[in-house]
Amino acid sequence: MTQEADIVIAVESALKSMGVEYELFEIDAEFADTAAFCERYDFPLDSCGNTIVVASKRGAKKYSACIVKGTDRLDVNKRVKGLMEVSRVSFASADETAAVTGMMIGGVTPFALPADLPIYVDQKLLVLDSVILGSGSRSSKIRLDPREMQKVPNLEFIEGLSLPPRE
Repeated sequence: MTQEADIVIAVESALKSMGVEYELFEIDAEFADTAAFCERYDFPLDSCGNTIVVASKRGAKKYSACIVKGTDRLDVNKRVKGLMEVSRVSFASADETAAVTGMMIGGVTPFALPADLPIYVDQKLLVLDSVILGSGSRSSKIRLDPREMQKVPNLEFIEGLSLPPRE
């Protein structure tokens, strides 16, 4: 069994054990990144959530996973840095993301992440009727009511986690 297959099983198990109601749908892995997915499958960008892993730059390595609307930018330099209580942060590389989550960029989901990894979700997502997230695999996506994410133990909704899109 591949690592990706193991992750898919872990995500499905986590969703089931938390009682999360969701819809899983298959996609072409070439279109897993949010903007490409929305264009290919005709979904509005602001109905999708980007799950981004952030890493500290100094001292002992710390990570967090952050979710913002596809149209917004993560306030990594102020809000995330403060939440992580570190002096400098940056987006984790694809290799770091895979090492920390077991998932590839474009498939990262808040479900089945390590129990010690803080997950911060922009409060703006709660106004959506549904949000589309990664499924752990680049070959599928999950659609759910954003309030379902409240069932994840180490997940916190944060006001002001994102900045508006650049013009």
